Amino acid sequence: MDKSIFSIKTILTGAQMLFVAFGALVLVPLLTGLDPNVALFTAGIGTLLFHIVTKGQVPIFLASSFAFIAPIIACVQLWGVPATMGGLMAAGGAYMLLSILVKLKGVATLHKILPPVVVGPVIMVIGLALAPVAVNMAMGKSGDGSLQLIPYEQAIWVAAFSLLVTLIFAVWGKGVFKLIPILAGVVAGYSVSLVLGIVQFDAVTDAQWLAMPAFTWPEFKWQAVLFMVPVAIAPAIEHIGDMMAISQVTNKDYLKKPGLHRTLFGDGLATTAASIFGGPPNTTYSEVTGAVMLTRNFNPKVMVWTAIIAIILAFVAKMGAGLQTIPVPVMGGIMILLFGSIAVVGLNSLVKSGEDLTAPRNLSIVALILVCGIGGMHIGGSEFSLQGVSLCAILGIVLNLVLPKAEKPA
Repeated sequence: MDKSIFSIKTILTGAQMLFVAFGALVLVPLLTGLDPNVALFTAGIGTLLFHIVTKGQVPIFLASSFAFIAPIIACVQLWGVPATMGGLMAAGGAYMLLSILVKLKGVATLHKILPPVVVGPVIMVIGLALAPVAVNMAMGKSGDGSLQLIPYEQAIWVAAFSLLVTLIFAVWGKGVFKLIPILAGVVAGYSVSLVLGIVQFDAVTDAQWLAMPAFTWPEFKWQAVLFMVPVAIAPAIEHIGDMMAISQVTNKDYLKKPGLHRTLFGDGLATTAASIFGGPPNTTYSEVTGAVMLTRNFNPKVMVWTAIIAIILAFVAKMGAGLQTIPVPVMGGIMILLFGSIAVVGLNSLVKSGEDLTAPRNLSIVALILVCGIGGMHIGGSEFSLQGVSLCAILGIVLNLVLPKAEKPA
């Protein structure tokens, strides 16, 4: 093994990368009700597995995926956390099947089955379907709006300030500050919450310094599996974009070596491993790619240390308890931007495709996906039900295969 992996510079750079990823990494479990310490552990484990599969060639860190936030919230409400983990495990398996498809047939086949006219609106549904949850939390309510957890007059100001700081860092931030808008928004909102006296520290006081993360083992319900598997479409397409981005940064073509099939498989394996322990699904982190570009440190061993440090921090119980004291409106304010951003990613994929969205075929596919997804359409009863992203994705794929394409002019 190259001794450079044990150099102080490599270790410190790895710690810096975790700092860049930290805000987004812990935000997903905090929004979905999962344990942030488990998320740290599974991000570390997932990243190490990814580097084993890709033979340590790609300077990438994997952690909690934003694309799964809304589906996890909905799935937990319907079937509970263990069944949600079973569904996420199956989603990781879908990633790996896609990697085999890419290996056998090439990327073109993937784009043929999942063109932008299907993927774009499905991603938009992922972002917008649970927009009311973000708004309720920003107003100090529980996600379903049934409970007023924090007085509205205080909550709305905390949410607005959290959102404002996040926007300032995202739009006007320079250097490393541009890479941590979510972390900045959480810190700012938490600071205001402390001043207003709406932070409760009982959980931190009661927690031990060191403890095992609260692992949750998966169980399998086919309803949750059907609900979750199609969600893998969005991060799989995003993964291709991330691989292209890191390839441009380092001037190496990772789509060829180690190959997109390996990176996709590593991503899927990381998500499957995370669900085994009760953590959110993993995905390649664009903000860490930005940090790689900024520091010009292209050594993949740095990410190995980022993963190791994340695993070590997962056993600091007081840190996890402290993260869970973040008030609801802080999260709600940031979720408003976050869910909207996911929707914009979907819209952008449609725009970049250059498709004529007013053409009857494309109009039908996009319209049906959006209305059925955002409107909460479900098909079936208590024994069999398709709803949410799963219904939208299947509907979009079927319509794309069935509806005739317009003939190109001679």
